[in-house]
Amino acid sequence: MTLQDGDEIHCRICGYSDESLLWEDGWPNHVICDCCGNESGLGDTGTPGDWNGLSGIRAYRGYWVARGAQWSASTRRPADWDLLEQLGNIPPEWR
Repeated sequence: MTLQDGDEIHCRICGYSDESLLWEDGWPNHVICDCCGNESGLGDTGTPGDWNGLSGIRAYRGYWVARGAQWSASTRRPADWDLLEQLGNIPPEWR
């Protein structure tokens, strides 16, 4: 898959990727993350560098982690899943 500017395959909330195109050319595809359950374009909107968008993303992430980082689609969770490794996949502009 060749990504263009504005394309994103990693969840802004949890960093998970199943290679689905969550954001295309800066527009959400409304894909639900199997891991944290966020739908692209709903709980992860914002502009990089904009505090309002980033604070909402961080709040959702904090809520998800505080509740045990439970998988939305538990059958899709890899046996060797590592939360900290996955969080490291969050694009820098959304950390």
